[in-house]
Amino acid sequence: MRIVIAEDTAILRDGLVQLLRSRGQEVAAAVGDAPALLAAVDEHRPDVAVVDIRLPPDHTDEGVRAAVELRRRHPDLGILMFSQYVEARFATDLLAYSSKGVGYLLKERVVDIDDFVDALTRVASGGTALDPEVVTQLVGANRRPDRAERLTPRETEVMALVAEGRTNAAIAGTLVIGERAVEKHVANIFTKFDLPQTDVDHRRVLAVLRYLGVG
Repeated sequence: MRIVIAEDTAILRDGLVQLLRSRGQEVAAAVGDAPALLAAVDEHRPDVAVVDIRLPPDHTDEGVRAAVELRRRHPDLGILMFSQYVEARFATDLLAYSSKGVGYLLKERVVDIDDFVDALTRVASGGTALDPEVVTQLVGANRRPDRAERLTPRETEVMALVAEGRTNAAIAGTLVIGERAVEKHVANIFTKFDLPQTDVDHRRVLAVLRYLGVG
């Protein structure tokens, strides 16, 4: 993957660069503010951007505003928000703007760089990679009676793991059920969320958005 990183903390930024390059990934640019991020993506056309939500000068929502602008300019760009905090409103803004290639991980909970690379790969290919705490807070903040409440308790468990970006095999292992059972639960979720098979939409991502109550 070709990656651009926007992180204002120099030690973390340089550490990410070295770790990703050691895993064979191409880091095209690593910058410390939103304007530099926009310019780097325009220049390098990466597969995915890793963006901190709070960037200079105000350290409020510069990162997510830049991410939304990047999706407007480059619709196929994957965006992985990488933050110390769960910012439910900002995550909702980004997820509502686009239905593919979005992730949100918490810095303190990433303990394995290979898992981080796997998350980047999913986001770059159009999937999702959401920290479980992000999923929990988004569901609570955006709860709609006609969405998640349609699901059975088991389907809710499956849906939460789909939102994290887990494969059917990984979900089966986590819940200690058969993979065929997971496939059946996922199919039921698609039906309850009115998501027919098409050639253009990523149904798992659309299901995540409906489960989270955004989009």
